[in-house]
Amino acid sequence: MMRILQDKIPYDVGNPRALPGIQPTTMDNWLHQDEAFAGQMQCREEVLTERRDDVLMLDPQAEPAATELLDLVLTQTYPLAGEDIVRPDGVSVRIDRDRPLDTLCRLVQEDFCILQKQGDEHVLTGAILCFPASWRLSEKFLRPLIDIHVPVDSYDPNLAKRVQRLFDGIQPGRPLWRFNALWYQDPELFQPRSASEPRKIRDRRQASYLRSERQTLLRLPETSAVVFSIHTYVLAADTIPETENPA
Repeated sequence: MMRILQDKIPYDVGNPRALPGIQPTTMDNWLHQDEAFAGQMQCREEVLTERRDDVLMLDPQAEPAATELLDLVLTQTYPLAGEDIVRPDGVSVRIDRDRPLDTLCRLVQEDFCILQKQGDEHVLTGAILCFPASWRLSEKFLRPLIDIHVPVDSYDPNLAKRVQRLFDGIQPGRPLWRFNALWYQDPELFQPRSASEPRKIRDRRQASYLRSERQTLLRLPETSAVVFSIHTYVLAADTIPETENPA
């Protein structure tokens, strides 16, 4: 098990908002890079190599969106680079537009899910998910939002309609963000779990680590796909003040 931890989280996990908990952000703050960059990127490479079929799925209809996402990430993070990128940890990455999700996996700490409108709902048509927090990509792939969130007790039909309206209203260049905060017994970043086997830990008395995902929503201007990005923070529980007690 790799123990890759951050020293802090750049938002107040002790102040959660009611679901869906969405707030506006900017393109300058869309993606994050932190002190765990080198460790997380090494872990991503290992997971992609060893468990590729579990963490990367792309429907043919989502290939243009995946390529557009890659170009956008390159513009945001490595605007002057050519076909070979040297990351902040010194690792060189070749840009392969024939395998956009593989390349994205090796460029930034974020995982990415691509959702496209089909009928009245957005459907998960592509993803690179190296750090699943108690869910499996195979169980969510090519399913609409309401089915993806079935295991979440608070995700009732009324909230589902609100979230779908939210997705419909997302504008290019105007990302939104939210966060969650969950307690875990171990710091492992790759934690797939079937929806039929829910995680039992619910509070810090049972856990040694706090895991928080900074999640953003962004519409791609050309393909109109919605990108759901996930930046994972893991901190030792004993570094979290008792006053910060997320659910």
